[in-house]
Amino acid sequence: MFVQSFVDEYERYRIVADKAIEQVPDDAALNRIVAPNGNSIAMLMRHVGGNLSSRFTDFGTADGEKPWRDRDGEFGEGPFTRAEAEKEWNAGWGALTTALSKLTESDLTRTVMIRKLELTIHEALTRSVTHVAMHVGQIILLSRIVATDEWKWISIPKGQSKEYNLNPTLEKAPKR
Repeated sequence: MFVQSFVDEYERYRIVADKAIEQVPDDAALNRIVAPNGNSIAMLMRHVGGNLSSRFTDFGTADGEKPWRDRDGEFGEGPFTRAEAEKEWNAGWGALTTALSKLTESDLTRTVMIRKLELTIHEALTRSVTHVAMHVGQIILLSRIVATDEWKWISIPKGQSKEYNLNPTLEKAPKR
């Protein structure tokens, strides 16, 4: 029940991020930095991917901050192609999916290490899903800024709340 809730929430964020990224017209837009010391969508994709790869590779048996991870490099300005950013993004989501598929409800009270800090698996997942959610929000906002075509809503469109509330599909388990 609780493990599936985490699976569903991660998937919900993955879906909306992917729908936003699809609306980014080209590599230049994917690499655009809109504020001083800001991040591009490509940077955020690489960072989320790197974070998930590090945290969920050998989940529960090795520290979640792997020595091979280059966190600072994830924020390199590039430019990066869509394929390069997607490779890191997909690798991270793959590591997460593999780790979550092995968890049981009783595992949630076990401990894991992240940067030598001991956390229960439940605490680690809660931190991780909120970290992902924060960056997905950034990806959505940046995607809306750089999108050149009319934005295709990935949540409830403005002015359509009453219609949505008749069939609230976003509150259900995500479906691609």
